[in-house]
Amino acid sequence: MNKFKLSILDRYILVQITEIFVFGVLIFTSIIFASDTFTTLIKQISMYGMPVKIAFMMILLNLPAIMVMTIPISVLFATVMTVNRMCLASEITVLRACGISISRIAKPIFLFAIAATLVTFLINETIVPITTQQSKYLAMWSITQRHIPKGKKNFTLKELQNGIQLKRFFYVEDCADGQFKNVSILDVSDPSAIQIIQAKSGSSNLEGWLFRNASAYTITPKGKNLSTSWFEQTTIDFDSEINKQILSNDQGKTHNFFQLAKILADDSQETDENKKLDEKTRRTNTITLWDKTAFPFTSIVLVMLGVPLAITPPRVRYNRGFLFSILIIFFYYLIRAFSVSFGEAGVLLPILAAWLPNIIISGIGFVLYYKRAFKI
Repeated sequence: MNKFKLSILDRYILVQITEIFVFGVLIFTSIIFASDTFTTLIKQISMYGMPVKIAFMMILLNLPAIMVMTIPISVLFATVMTVNRMCLASEITVLRACGISISRIAKPIFLFAIAATLVTFLINETIVPITTQQSKYLAMWSITQRHIPKGKKNFTLKELQNGIQLKRFFYVEDCADGQFKNVSILDVSDPSAIQIIQAKSGSSNLEGWLFRNASAYTITPKGKNLSTSWFEQTTIDFDSEINKQILSNDQGKTHNFFQLAKILADDSQETDENKKLDEKTRRTNTITLWDKTAFPFTSIVLVMLGVPLAITPPRVRYNRGFLFSILIIFFYYLIRAFSVSFGEAGVLLPILAAWLPNIIISGIGFVLYYKRAFKI
């Protein structure tokens, strides 16, 4: 039991690591959110008319995905800042003079990194797919609802193509509780024919506008009647281009490892070429699949590199931890960007594209750590 008991030194280091880690998560989450997620939400509010309260809910739903990205960065930041501060206070020198090795000092740091790895994997596999999917559905629902003037009668709507050309023209006699009554639609999206749809009732859903008890008349631009049909219900994919943009290439984010692996396995057995994923999408999803196993281990890999770099000579009297953290993070994401790009282009195998940054960083970290910990 004593082997698993934390010593005073372990608790001392863990307390400092935890305090800086929490601070790092807050800071880096705010930076990533302000630079990426917030900009996207502002664009959706201004361009698509998304209500502010819906945007706020989407902010909360996007936080787990952002936190997954910031956990390895915060672990590195906490490691480098803590070890560098201990060096400046001569605590590392005193501990080594007492016969305590660098490996023993780094033990609680690696334990913290292992715990962060497990937390990252669990959040990324259980929470992030659900919240990301709910965020997408919420955005789609908001966009389909934005055109419905509740409680109004005898109103019209225009759907424009490329923001200029008329695509569809809607007339609704009455709208109450999200339900339409007596709807007429003029569809001129096809240059070779004009379609007129008349429906007794309708409603809005994630796929578009659903119309019931409707009849459709197709005529030529010169007024010649081509066909007349009646159907019990049909769906008009209003704002379909926006919805496609929201849902594009999100299988990796909205599915966990096992779900995405099943999608890829089913796709490889699919015989219908029209239903199969294109080669680029398949490569991207395969890289994302392996990245779900590689990215959580980034915390351990960065700690292996951060510990030896944070141990500074006694003559250095200023904290270089923040600078080292920025440089290591920049170097890691530079390798990651090249690796993923080469993987998507087919130059690297998907599993190698996902794991290559960890392999390179851990290789460099192992050499530096060995020199610091086991060589005098």
